[in-house]
Order: sequence, then C-alpha cells, then structure tokens
Amino acid sequence: MNVLFVSIDSLRRDVLSTYDRSMDLDVATPNLDRFAERSLVFDTHYAGSLPCMPARREWMTGVQEFLWRPWGPIEPFDTTLPLAARENGVLSQLITDHFHYFQHGSDGYYEDYNGFDYVRGHEVDAWRTHPPEPEGWLLSQVLDGTPKEADDVAINELSAGNSSTDLRFQNRAQYARNAAEFEEEEDFFAPRVFSRVESWLEDNVAWDEWFCYVDSFDVHEPFHNPEPYASMYTDQDPRDPSHTVWPFYGRTDAGQSELSDDELAFVRSQFAGKVTMVDRWFGKVLNTLDDQELWDETMVVVTSDHGFFLGEHGWVGKPGRSPMYDTLVHTPLMVWHPDSPRTGGRTSALTSAVDLHATVLDAFGVDDPNRNHSRSLLPLVLDKTDHVRDWALYGYWGSSVNVTDGERTYLRSCRPENPSAVYSTTMMNAYGWFTPKTPKEDAKAGRYLPYTDAPVWRYEAPSVKRHEKPLLFDVSDDPDQTTDIAADLPEVHDEMRNLLVDALDELRAPDEQYERLGLEEVA
Repeated sequence: MNVLFVSIDSLRRDVLSTYDRSMDLDVATPNLDRFAERSLVFDTHYAGSLPCMPARREWMTGVQEFLWRPWGPIEPFDTTLPLAARENGVLSQLITDHFHYFQHGSDGYYEDYNGFDYVRGHEVDAWRTHPPEPEGWLLSQVLDGTPKEADDVAINELSAGNSSTDLRFQNRAQYARNAAEFEEEEDFFAPRVFSRVESWLEDNVAWDEWFCYVDSFDVHEPFHNPEPYASMYTDQDPRDPSHTVWPFYGRTDAGQSELSDDELAFVRSQFAGKVTMVDRWFGKVLNTLDDQELWDETMVVVTSDHGFFLGEHGWVGKPGRSPMYDTLVHTPLMVWHPDSPRTGGRTSALTSAVDLHATVLDAFGVDDPNRNHSRSLLPLVLDKTDHVRDWALYGYWGSSVNVTDGERTYLRSCRPENPSAVYSTTMMNAYGWFTPKTPKEDAKAGRYLPYTDAPVWRYEAPSVKRHEKPLLFDVSDDPDQTTDIAADLPEVHDEMRNLLVDALDELRAPDEQYERLGLEEVA
C-alpha cells in the first residue's frame, strides 16, 4: 500500500461544492470535487490543536498537543509517521513550501523522511535579500494596503532593511522580495509544489511501498495571485495598491485589522482565487495518479489544518482572541482507499485531526504502541464501523478548550488569572508570542506527561481569555453558530460541560486545565 497525504493549508470546507457552501462566492474547484466523487467524504471532521505546527504534530505523532504545550518541536519521545514508515520498510517523502518546518523552534518535522523537497519563499521565509528596497503595488498590498501618512517613514526604513522598524512590517516586506520576480503562474507556490509531486510520483513508481506527505502552504495568506485568478472573483483592480492581500488578524470593525466592505470583498475574492489556483494544480496530481495507474495501490488523504475567518462573526484571519467558531475548526476530509466499499459516499461519524496518525499507520499495517490520542479511521473507510469517537476537542494552547459531539459545540473560556503550563523537553519555541523565548527560571523537570515516561520541563505562562462566558451552539440546526443557547438550555449546557470533563479525564489532562477552565467542582 502507498499513502499520499495532502494538506491544503487554511482550506475552508465551505468553498467546496461537496460541502454546504456558506461563502457568497461560487468558487470553482472541479478537481477537488472530482476527488470527492471517488472518495469517502467526512462531514463531521474537526481540527484539534491550532494553528500550523501544533496541527502537524497531531498528524505526525498522534498527540493532542494543545492541552500540554504550544507551537514547538517534535519531541524526542514522539514516533513520527515517516519514522514508523521507515522502520517498516516504507519509503517516505515530504514535499512542501511550508517554511515553518525550517524555523528555529519547530525542529524534527522533516528529519525522519527519506527525502524532502522544500519550495522556498512563501510568506516571510528568510530567502531572498534582493531587491534591498522593494517597491510597487505588491509591497503596499502585503503591508496591508496604502499606509497612513504617519507610517511613511517606517515603510521607507523597512524597505531599506532597518531592523529597528516594527517587525510585523519588516517581515511582510520579505514576501515582496521573495515574489518580486514572479511573472508566470508557474512561478507561484502551489504550481511549484504540485508540479514536484507529479515528478516524484512519476520517478518513484518502482518502490514497493511509499508514504508521500504533501504540505501545500497555499491557500494561506498572503492571498497574492497571478492572472486569471486575481481577477476571477472581483471587478476591482487586483493591482490597486490600496488593497490588501494580507489582512491583519482581528476584528474587521476596529484596530489594525479593520476592513471596509470593499476591502473585505477584495480579500475574499483573492482567497477564492487562490483556492481555484490550488485546485487546478492539485488536478495535475490526480492526472498523474491516473497516468501511472496508482489508484489501485494508493490511499489518498486530502484535508486541511484549519479554516480562515473572512468576516464571519466580525473576524478576519485566525486571531488569538476570537471564539473557536466552526469556520476555523470544522475542516474538510476526504479519503480514497482502493479496498473501500464506500467510495463516492459520505460519513457523518465524528472524527478529529489527531486520528489521521493512526489511520496512516493502519494503512501500512504498522502496529505502533505509541498512538497516544489517535483513533484509526480505517474501519470507517472499510465499512467495518460507523462510529469512532463520542467527542472531539480543539483549541489553541493557553486559551479556551472546546468540545463537540458532532451535533453541538461547546466553547469553554478560561480564567486569565489562572496560568497555563508548558510541558516540553525544550524551553524554546518558534514564536515568542506563544510563550517567552527565554528559559524560565521557575521551570521544573519531571515525568509529568501521561503518555510517556520521559521527563520534560514544566513552566507557567499566561492564559488568554477569548470570550466572557461559555458558548453553546446546536450546529445541526444552526451551522453558522448565530445563536448561543447556553443560557436558554441549561440542561444541555451541563451535558456538554460534562462531556468536556469526560474528555479531559480520558486524556488525563493536566490538573491546571480544570482550574483555569473553572471545572474543579465538576471534575
């Protein structure tokens, strides 16, 4: 058996016609639709640990990361999918343009593969150092539109590489350098990533078994598109320097992230255009599977790590303070398996991102004892069961902890005065805005984790409150989560609160999680 695992970053399920659309744009995705027609489509699949690298640790190691630590490296005690594959004679390959794999603080994600192919230059990848003074419409668009007059000096300084300039803007200028020479569609990231997948599939047909993990950073921002995609969903000038293709995360009605209706419409159009570009080049991979006659010996998984707010509930991006609405966490999943009797079908069974780890292991027949929190979906795919789990947890480390039973979602905020704790073999991580990058003086070492005997550091960091009170939604009747029913249905609130406690108990979550969530008396 071969496994082709494709992650399309930030792909919202509601842009795909196979799911219920909620966007007001009719986004063309003929190739993802073509794949959905031959696969098993999962209607109730949820993200777990957000954002980028926490999601990938769930996929690669089967650990429900966000209860114990933020964005960070693969741990020494983790069993990654490529390591398990290699130990069982399976060739493994990573193909990606996701530069976070190669940042300080997110080590260990690519080292276990037999080979990896890295497409340079996306977002703020420290790649090109020229031109030293980027200029023009693209620089303005990645700097969030035409700057206010007060920002002109700072913008000029960052163009010259002045390190004293606000880091947010300086990093954004890096993209303008990286993409300065892009002229044709083939220069952009999704075309380059999926073209390399085509070549890899063609060159490696002789191997008995392989695991190819494709991590496309598109459709992640900046939403910078070539034609025809830039103009496909808008009548506005796609090169107008007053537009933004890289909105700041936050509220659309206030602050740095504020967007007018026209500005938000433009952002949505460019997101949609990027989805269609990704779809076109993903289609070439499907054609290669056809041409190389690989379908009968290959399981294909297509999913995403999370969604992206485009004005829903008044938010844009994936902010650190927004409630964890389904726009972010109800994600697409489609699986093709040559032995499945359910091809072209659908399942409403509740599933979680962490389950993809055990699913890939099962596809290779690997009996790894360190599956941790992952439950294989292969019995669902092979029609041997219609149920995998009763709950799915999701969230960011250090903020709310949220649960769904597939029909209702319960968003439990935290007490900001109660700290979160980090459990890791390192006291460094990729981003200082998750936890301080300097070692903590109060860190203590011990065997704190329930899923390994390995000692780790434990230290505390602040909690972040996302909303004032628990939120409860019946997503079977209210999929857009417009009506909070927590106060009107106290018995349902208590039922979902108890389900959250049951889930934390089953995972043997740290004691401070109950305290910071105000669940001590229930636990």
